Amino acid sequence: MKVTVDARGLSCPQPVIMALGEMKKGENEELVVLVDTDTSKENVSRAAASQGWQVSEIIEEAQGYQLTIKKG
Repeated sequence: MKVTVDARGLSCPQPVIMALGEMKKGENEELVVLVDTDTSKENVSRAAASQGWQVSEIIEEAQGYQLTIKKG
C-alpha cells in the first residue's frame, strides 16, 4: 500500500518530520511525499537516504514536487 504525505505549505523541518514518521511506522514499502520547495525536496531526500530508503522518482508539479520513496 502506498501512503501519501502532503507537506505542501509547511516549512522545514516539518516535511522531514512527517516523512520520517511514516517511514518509522514500518507499515509501508513506498511513500509519496508532496512538498512545495526545493529545500524541502532536498531535505526529505537526504532524510530518506539516512533511514535506508531511496527516492525512486521526483515529479515536478505546479504546486511543487512529488517524491516517491521506496524502502531499501
